Amino acid sequence: MKEASDVWRIVGVILLVLFVLVVGLPFLFALLHIAVGFLVWLAISVIKVAIVVAIVYLIVVGIRAVLR
Repeated sequence: MKEASDVWRIVGVILLVLFVLVVGLPFLFALLHIAVGFLVWLAISVIKVAIVVAIVYLIVVGIRAVLR
C-alpha cells in the first residue's frame, strides 16, 4: 500500500506543477510585458528630453554667435 501512496503523491506533485505552469506562466509573461513596455517608454522619454536639450543648446549657441 505504501507504493500506491507514493505513486499518488508523485501524480499529485506532477499535477500541481502543471497547474502552476498553466496559471503562472501567463502571469509571468504579462509582468514581463509590462516591464518591457515601461522600459521602452522610459527610453523614448529620455530620447525626447535629449532632443529638446540639444535644440535649446543649438539656439543658445546660435544667439551667442550672432551677438559676438
